[in-house]
Amino acid sequence: MAQPEDITHDSLLGGKVILRQHAAGYRVAMDPVLLAASVPATDGETVLDVGTGVGAAMLCLATRVPSIRVTGVEVQRELAHLAAENIAENGLTERVEVMVSDLQRPPPPRLVPRSFNHVMANPPYFEAGRVRASGKDEKATANIEGSGGLEAWTAYCLGMARPGGTITIIHRTDRLTELLALLTGKAGDLVIFPLWPHQPFDENGGAADNMETFPGQSPIAAKRVIVRAVAGAKGPLRMAAGLVLHKANGDHTKAADFVLRNGGRLML
Repeated sequence: MAQPEDITHDSLLGGKVILRQHAAGYRVAMDPVLLAASVPATDGETVLDVGTGVGAAMLCLATRVPSIRVTGVEVQRELAHLAAENIAENGLTERVEVMVSDLQRPPPPRLVPRSFNHVMANPPYFEAGRVRASGKDEKATANIEGSGGLEAWTAYCLGMARPGGTITIIHRTDRLTELLALLTGKAGDLVIFPLWPHQPFDENGGAADNMETFPGQSPIAAKRVIVRAVAGAKGPLRMAAGLVLHKANGDHTKAADFVLRNGGRLML
């Protein structure tokens, strides 16, 4: 069990969400906040957060949509304990819960397959053996895939979403082809939502008004994407405009700030 000095008290959504997390190891960044903002949950629906960690995504989503029920599953027991503490700290125990579960094993009896309106996940970004593992197991597990890889994550998400329910995943752009292949034939109406790192610059070094490439400037690449699919659907893939995260000076754009600080929804 972590000692008090090992825990920091942080906040998300401009202070609307209180978050306890380890001072060392994996630290929550903006990705789970963006993930939660992209889930189209409405009143009375149910959401499963796969690999919830300390609960950042599910707490943000439950705060934005006050009448939904959210369940988080997490393989690391200590992180699940922290998530439970965060749920209580934010006064969400009646609508949000977390349980310890390994996605490569059958779900706990309380989790009914194909029953959730929405499933969301922020899988580890790196394949096993491709990067050097952190000395802290918690961080390595959060960042590096286990033996099942992205296929295991995708299969679990698909298995828990009800027909017509959504599966929303945030991942690295260079894993997009693999992710789409794993979803094809099992889900449709796919939307790819790029997360652009910053606004382009004009020839004078200022922020440009559009996403065009200017002479002498390399194109801006989206390093991460949000992918949403509908279980059992057969509709075509769509590329969304995406979200620009930062201005030329490094500050968040108004659109990003609306999501990250005010709890706004991303319209995919």
